Amino acid sequence: MQTRTLGTTGPQTSALGLGCMGMSALYGDSDRAESIATIHAALDAGVTLLDTGDFYGMGHNELLINEALRTAPTAAREQAQISVKFGALRTVEGGFTGYDGRPNAVKNFAAYSLQRLGVDHIDVYRIARIDPDVPIEETVGAIAELVQAGHVRHIGLSEVGAESLRRAAAVAPISDLQIEYSLISRGIEDAILPTARELGIGITAYGVLSRGLISGHFSRDRKLAANDFRGMSPRFQGENLARNLDLVEALRKTAEQKGISVAQTAIAWVLSRGKDIVPLVGARRRDRLTEALGALDVTLNADDLAAIEHAVPADAAAGDRYPAEQMAHLDSEH
Repeated sequence: MQTRTLGTTGPQTSALGLGCMGMSALYGDSDRAESIATIHAALDAGVTLLDTGDFYGMGHNELLINEALRTAPTAAREQAQISVKFGALRTVEGGFTGYDGRPNAVKNFAAYSLQRLGVDHIDVYRIARIDPDVPIEETVGAIAELVQAGHVRHIGLSEVGAESLRRAAAVAPISDLQIEYSLISRGIEDAILPTARELGIGITAYGVLSRGLISGHFSRDRKLAANDFRGMSPRFQGENLARNLDLVEALRKTAEQKGISVAQTAIAWVLSRGKDIVPLVGARRRDRLTEALGALDVTLNADDLAAIEHAVPADAAAGDRYPAEQMAHLDSEH
């Protein structure tokens, strides 16, 4: 397994990480046994970074990872690194009601995560979205105290803009910024990515397949479950979906010329953007994981990159990456 380092102060991880959210929430029903088998397969392949959130299924995802690690071979379990997002407030019905970044809340969230995960430390800990009522310095300061106490190894951030990145980094070392980055979500290239690089902060890129939209497996007539987030996502609606899938078909032609899949092309493109970027793949099944891991064997030369850019130009996506009410919570978009 190829490795990369999260920033100048973060850990060395596998070059691809496994995003586990879809195993518990937001993409319709999932198969528990297959989810655990997929985590085991990822660990067996040398994937070390497992990404979760305490609000994914209101604790379900952390408990799932706990079970997967408990039933994995000792060597695989010991190499696992867990990245946890916290702070999202949920309702019994599954709604989101805001974010809590108060220092006491940070430590409370961490205590529950450690218990559910069955571990004595969290490798990377980050608030999912900035709490607008709490200065980022206070939230990061609380995580820094958890680091000092040995409960957390590294401090991460999620979906923050360049200014907030600077403010946070002035308080304590930041290992990485987790943020959406893909062929059709390239907003970080303007200011956020250059700032992260200036500060020595790595990137863990989620949404590299744009929630399956640019995986090559999504079709215009696909029926989504009522509990599938994509049913509310602007990029999956009506004419937006048609336009975005046209981009996928253009990308498919480039992928076929290269002899690889659309998903492998999209993941390899993110991998090519810099050694300081670790893509997270949200595979829920072993076959999808195997396909994603194949991207590590792909080398994109200048002609390949030019063809990909031609097929999917920057800013070509139709629709925002989240519904309006969720876009409002993204510091990275302001």
